[in-house]
Amino acid sequence: MYKGVAVPVSLEPDGGVNATPDSMMPLAGGVAMFLMQLGEILPGGVGSGLYGIVVMSLIAVFAAGLMVGRTPEYLGKKIEAREVKFAMLAVLILPLSILGFASIAAVLPIALTSLGNSGPHGLSEILYAYTSATANNGSAFAGLSANVPYWNTTLGVAMLLGRFGYVVPVLAIAGSIAAKPKLTPGPGTLPTHGPLFVGLLVGTVVIVSALTFFPALSLGPILEHLLMGAGRTF
Repeated sequence: MYKGVAVPVSLEPDGGVNATPDSMMPLAGGVAMFLMQLGEILPGGVGSGLYGIVVMSLIAVFAAGLMVGRTPEYLGKKIEAREVKFAMLAVLILPLSILGFASIAAVLPIALTSLGNSGPHGLSEILYAYTSATANNGSAFAGLSANVPYWNTTLGVAMLLGRFGYVVPVLAIAGSIAAKPKLTPGPGTLPTHGPLFVGLLVGTVVIVSALTFFPALSLGPILEHLLMGAGRTF
């Protein structure tokens, strides 16, 4: 990543070079950022997308159980407090890593010296760097000169949190569920293969993930898009 130079980078977890996010229109860069912030569950990353959508499924069935006053079940196994706590821990890892590090970098002079742009585009550079590192994606807004000790260190920590910090509670969920007996579906069991569950799952993803990152995105790519319409660029 070089300051002021648009270096072709990848938007895929396999490292394929196919885009230069820093040269995209603001909303296009924001969409690429947003898809990674969802935990790569849309359209679905390799490995991480699978266990990310499983975590969201557990939260969805838990919410359904609260609405009907019944202990939730998933794949024939009861989902109890232990599994939900681990699921929420996994969900909180992404905003902790992305928004936590981004908020610190946005006010530290040592971090701001690496920005190639000011205003909302500069914030997008910061957000995208930690989003990509946390999602183990490998792409960046090329305007950010990240090859300095501060950024190398914090991006490395973000990568560790995004992978190992996320997968540990997921493995704990797997072990807890595997030890439980499989139950026979009853009249009160929520089917997890129909339109009702799909709608519930989509709603859970939007409420839990999208609203978590929307305030930050509104100050970055969304604001930049609105200012661009008013004739102001960064």
